[in-house]
Amino acid sequence: MYFIGIDASTTATKALLMDKNGKVLGVASNEYSFETPRPLWSEQSPALWWDAAAASVRQVMKTTGADASSVKGIGLTGQMHGLVLLDENGEVLRPAILWNDQRTAAQCDEIRRRLGKEQFIQITGNDALTGFTAPKILWVQENEPEVWKRARHILLPKDYVRYKMTGEFAVDCADGAGTILFDLKKRAWSPEVLKALDIPAEILPKTFEGTEVTGALSPAAAKELGLTAGIPVFGGGGDQAAAAVGTGAVRAGVVSLSLGTSGVVFAATDGAAIEPEGRLHAFCHSAPGKWHFMGVMLSAAGSLRWHRDTFAPGTNYDALLAPTAEVPPGSDGLVFLPYLTGERTPHPDPLARGAFVGLTVRHTFPHLTRAVLEGVSFGLRDSFELMKNAGLKDISQVRVTGGGARSPLWRQILADVFNAEIVTVNAEEGAAYGAALLAATGAGAFSSVESACDAVIQITGSVQPGKNQAVYEKLYPVYRALYPALSPQFNQLADF
Repeated sequence: MYFIGIDASTTATKALLMDKNGKVLGVASNEYSFETPRPLWSEQSPALWWDAAAASVRQVMKTTGADASSVKGIGLTGQMHGLVLLDENGEVLRPAILWNDQRTAAQCDEIRRRLGKEQFIQITGNDALTGFTAPKILWVQENEPEVWKRARHILLPKDYVRYKMTGEFAVDCADGAGTILFDLKKRAWSPEVLKALDIPAEILPKTFEGTEVTGALSPAAAKELGLTAGIPVFGGGGDQAAAAVGTGAVRAGVVSLSLGTSGVVFAATDGAAIEPEGRLHAFCHSAPGKWHFMGVMLSAAGSLRWHRDTFAPGTNYDALLAPTAEVPPGSDGLVFLPYLTGERTPHPDPLARGAFVGLTVRHTFPHLTRAVLEGVSFGLRDSFELMKNAGLKDISQVRVTGGGARSPLWRQILADVFNAEIVTVNAEEGAAYGAALLAATGAGAFSSVESACDAVIQITGSVQPGKNQAVYEKLYPVYRALYPALSPQFNQLADF
């Protein structure tokens, strides 16, 4: 008995084949690009996701030699917040507008005007930000009325792949909440928000939990994928929620920390908790009956990569970090602000900028390197603190993944800055693995998402807070005071 997880991301679609015990048998991926036809725009042809999904599934089945008749379920995940518009015949009306598109600042202001910022946050769990789906819909309404007039279906990116597989228009609750058209507490489309934004309810897809069957693989799709018709396709989840399943962050108290180019702090909750000012994202989890908080830092491990590529190009990371271990905690009074590409959490400010503060002639290159590690860790703690202040009190463990997690030094700094146990886990395939686990749970291979994670995800390493924790506790307030102090100057520097 096999299960497939498909992850339609911004740059590639991955297919993962897993057996009923959670063992990954093979992975295949096919890449593509996206377009930036104008400044701030980011668009992509939905056909790319389907073509890459078909190619990746065929490849993983071929390389593993798996029997197609033994595939008993498919789970879907992918990039969140995109906008796909289809006409009455299911044909794409325009290129998808992606999560990283920034054209909709005016539409975000309009959403706040129509509903009131505080009320909107209380309904959806989020402020209206440019990355989300709702302001993209308003942009099309205002700027492409002929396209909007013909629109009969709104889908998220991975759900276009679902439509091509099954002919069904469906979305899971996690991705649905990410549109900011959801009533977060009710796990359903919000009639109040839809009315205020002039969006007919009938053009939105049906909603499902991540482990529910949304349709069956059609004969035509099965032929393209090299599979057997009739395989159930399950709800799955948006990429961050599915990735959290893939690392076992499905219970309150367990936090997932993705330390990639960007940094994501993700915490499952048992109820629909909301940060009052919308500084944290609050969405439904892909695990049924669960919700989650999420904080996003734009330049996490990306800050370290910039530091290396700018000041020590060609140096491998082990060599870069080795002398840093000799630098004392706090980098002898040097603090790094990691806002190299603006910021999202806790400062939704595209004009925020990076900075080294406290430089003296005593500071060496290893001091700068350690300051980068510490500054990113402080920035991630900002999300951690917001979650605790919003009611997430008992945080027992932080599960760290991503390229930055390979560094023992950085893991220790994180443990000290967070004052929490930092662990690594055996799951490395992230969202695609989580989608496969959701499908396996829905098909009955596991009794629940929680039991699936308990069965297949093991801790491979653990770091406890150490003697440097007290130093970072004193330095963190200094770090937090720097953005408010420098923000006016960041705004002025943007003019240059």
